[in-house]
Amino acid sequence: MSVKEANARHETPERVSCPAVFVAAPASGQGKTTVTAALARMLRRQGRVVRVFKTGPDYLDPRVLEQASGRPVDPLDLWMAGEAYCRRRLFEAAREADLILVEGAMGLFDGTPSSADLAALFGLPMVIVMDVKGMAQTAAALVTGLAGFRDDVRIAGLIANACGSARHRELIEGALPASVPLLAAVPRDPALALPERHLGLVQAEEIREDLEARFDAGAEALAAEGLAEALLALPPVAFEAAPVEATAPPAWLAGRTVAVAHDAAFSFVYQANLDLLARMGATLRFFSPLAETRLPACDALWLPGGYPELHAERLAANAGMRDALRRAFEDELPILAECGGLLYCLETLTDQAGETHAMLGLLPGAGAMRGRRGCQGMQTAELPEGPVRGHAHHRSQASGTPEPIAFGRRQRHPAPGEAIYRARCLTASYLHLFFPDNPAAVARLFGAAAVADASSFSPDAPPSDLTKECHA
Repeated sequence: MSVKEANARHETPERVSCPAVFVAAPASGQGKTTVTAALARMLRRQGRVVRVFKTGPDYLDPRVLEQASGRPVDPLDLWMAGEAYCRRRLFEAAREADLILVEGAMGLFDGTPSSADLAALFGLPMVIVMDVKGMAQTAAALVTGLAGFRDDVRIAGLIANACGSARHRELIEGALPASVPLLAAVPRDPALALPERHLGLVQAEEIREDLEARFDAGAEALAAEGLAEALLALPPVAFEAAPVEATAPPAWLAGRTVAVAHDAAFSFVYQANLDLLARMGATLRFFSPLAETRLPACDALWLPGGYPELHAERLAANAGMRDALRRAFEDELPILAECGGLLYCLETLTDQAGETHAMLGLLPGAGAMRGRRGCQGMQTAELPEGPVRGHAHHRSQASGTPEPIAFGRRQRHPAPGEAIYRARCLTASYLHLFFPDNPAAVARLFGAAAVADASSFSPDAPPSDLTKECHA
C-alpha cells in the first residue's frame, strides 16, 4: 500500500492527510533549492508523487523544481497570495501527493511573514539545510538554537550540505541533540550545485540537460542516506480545505485575446497569473520578441519580466517585432510591462558589457544595469484600476523617465516604492504583479469593461478616467 493509499483512509471532503516537509535554512545560499530538487527527483525516481511549492516571490527556483519533480510548482506567500490561496493549494496537492515539499526563502525567521510563520500556520515540520563548510560542532549549535527559537515551529532534523568527509559528518552528528537528528549529509561536490547568475539561478530552460545530471546525482546521494524513508515516516500533516469563493471570477475577459511575451528574454511568469486570465475567459497567445517579427492577433499585451539585458542586441535587431509593438501601442491596446518588460519599453538599454541598444521607445527613458546593487521587496501597485500586490527584484535602473502616475506601496516602509508609469494604454513598472490578489483590477488592466469588485467597488461605479481612455 502506498503512502497516498494509506492516507486516503483519513480523507474527508474537507480534510486530507499527507506527509509534508518544509525545507528551510539559516540564511540564503545554503543550498535549499539544490537539496529540494534532489529530494523531489529522488522520490520521483521511486515512483512517488511529490508536489513542491516555493515560498515567496520567485520565478527561477520554481522552474528548476518543476523539472525535478515533473509537477507544477506554485508560490506560497501569506502576504502576496493570502492564507486562503495557500491553504487551497496545499489541500489540493495533498489529495494527490505521497509527499509535499515546501522550499523556504532566505533564513527561516527572516521577513514578515517568514518561512517559519508559514510552516507554523499549516503545521509543517521543518528540515534545516545548512552549508557546513568550515564548521563542525558549531553547525550543531546553530541548528539547536534555531530549533529552540520558537515553540510553535518543529525542527525535524538537519541536512548537512557541502559535508567534507565521513569524519566531518561524525563531528556534526555527535554534537546534535537527540531531538534534532542528522537526516543526511550531502557531499561537497560542484556537480550537485545549481548554476547561478545575477538575479538567481540560471533559467531551467537554458540548461535542461545539465540540470538532469545534477538532479540525478543529488537524488543518488540522498537515497544513499535513506532520506526518503525518513521523510515518509514523519507523521502526516492534516490539510483542511479553504473556504471556496462564493463564485469563480466572472468571465470579464471573455472574447478577449491576451498576447503574452514568452522566451529567454521574458519568462518571469507565475502560472497562477496565466490560470486566472484563462478562468476569466481570456484566450492566451504566446509570442517571442526574440524570434518572431509579428504579433498574434490580440486585444491586449503582457510583457513580463525576464532577462532582456542578456538579449538586448537581438531585441534591438528585431525591427519587425519592434514595429509591431509600436503599432499596438499607437492603436491603444492595453499593455502591461513588468520589470524587464519596462526596460524593453524604454528608448535604450545598456547591458552588463556597457553596450547600449535601442529598445521600443514607448516610454522616454534609458535602462542600464548597475552591477550587484539592486532593489527587492514586497509592494502593492496602486493602480487606477485597483490595488494589486506583488514584488520588485531587479539590478537595473531607469533614468529620464516621465512623471509616474503612482508608486508602489511598500509592505513595511513608508517611503514610496517602485514608480508606475502610464502612456496611452501602456502600464509599466518594475513591479511584478500577482494577479489572483485582485482579479477585478487585473481584468480592467487588460481591457475588460464594466467590471465590478464587490469588496471594494460598487457594481454601478464607472471605471476611472484613465481606464475609460483605454477601454473606449
